[in-house]
Amino acid sequence: MNQLPDTFAALGDATRFAIVERLLNEGELSAGELIEGTAISPPAVSRHLKILRNAGVLHQRIDKQRRIYSVRPEAVQTISAWTMSHREFWQASLDRLALALTQESQRK
Repeated sequence: MNQLPDTFAALGDATRFAIVERLLNEGELSAGELIEGTAISPPAVSRHLKILRNAGVLHQRIDKQRRIYSVRPEAVQTISAWTMSHREFWQASLDRLALALTQESQRK
């Protein structure tokens, strides 16, 4: 859980978030495949991938000359666990809001 701030910081950038979304949807891809169809330069993609790797979000494996990237399941599980641990708080807040709105509408 101590790496969670780094994970959220890395995912806070729209380009990095899009990279992770694409990897989640399509499975592992090479850096070259990640660049295809985008207006992002290879050096910029490389920097984004490095940040995601350093944050523990991505795994990199080497296949001859290619670098293949995938999302680390542990990173997704950590985000999910954190989100679920705060679910009770948000549900209680929404329940209080619903009650207040109901009371306000009945008062009118």
